[in-house]
Formats: sequence, structure tokens, C-alpha cells
Amino acid sequence: MKEPKDMREILEILENDATVTADEIAKMLNMTPKAVKSAIKKYEKDGVILKYKTVINKELLHTEDGAEGVRALIEVKVAPERNVGFEHVAERLYHFPEVKSCYLMSGTYDILVIVEGKSLRNVAGFVSEKLSTVDHIRGTATHFILKKYKEDGDILRQPERSKRPAITL
Repeated sequence: MKEPKDMREILEILENDATVTADEIAKMLNMTPKAVKSAIKKYEKDGVILKYKTVINKELLHTEDGAEGVRALIEVKVAPERNVGFEHVAERLYHFPEVKSCYLMSGTYDILVIVEGKSLRNVAGFVSEKLSTVDHIRGTATHFILKKYKEDGDILRQPERSKRPAITL
């Protein structure tokens, strides 16, 4: 069933800022708060809205041990299983607590996993001890994230302006 435009707009508003209240959304969309609350409740019940979360710029956090953690993108080459394709392997992968995201991809590699660990050694251990031992995995390529500029549509840090005075002629 196709959703009315207002209902999709509710999702867009919440996706952009989950702190917006139903009353505020109702005003933005010229709807009643009751209709907005009902739509949100239905989306939650149906699994369209999975959860609400906060985006944290971890680079700005200062931990006691100085460790920010490490994030890596790992491309995984898979020999698909008969009758289940990539599904069984993907399910095995996304159940590892280190795996934060898991996607079926087109291209040279079949599955992309995003992994977080406390250190490079921690992520390398995950790849060698857990990931590479999963049946039907034929190869991996690991890319460590060195710096994040934008994540999930949010710019994490504004460019610093030069403190040098501008030269004028």
C-alpha cells in the first residue's frame, strides 16, 4: 500500500532529527498531533522505525586512555550457498558484535561489513580469527578509516578558518 505524502514526510522529519515532537511535526505538516502520533506508533509497530539514535562525533570525545577506537570497511568475497545465496553468510557476519553494518554489494566483492574495534590489532584479530574462518568466505580486503568528514548525512567538523589576516592590495 502506498503511503500518503504526509506520512513519508513524517519519516523524513524524524530521520533528520528524532527529537522533533509529534506536536511540532503536526504544525509543520498541517496535521493533527493525534494523526502524527498514530502514524509514528504504526511505523514503530510495523518495524519501519527501528529505533531512535544520537549521532556522536567520537573524534571530539577525549577518553582517559586516549583511544578513540578503530573503524574499518571490510569487503568480503563469498562463494554463495546453493538455495540460500549470500543470506546465510550475511547472517553469520551481522551477528558478530564487532560488525556495525552489513551490506550485499555489486562489484568485485559481495558483502561489505563495517567493523569497530578498540585498536588496529583488535580489528585485525577479528578478521583473522573470526571473519576468515566463516564457511564460504573466499577473501577479504580491509580498509581502515583514518578520518571521518561526514557520516549519515551529518558533517562532523566544520573546516577551520585560517587565522592569518587576508592580504589585500
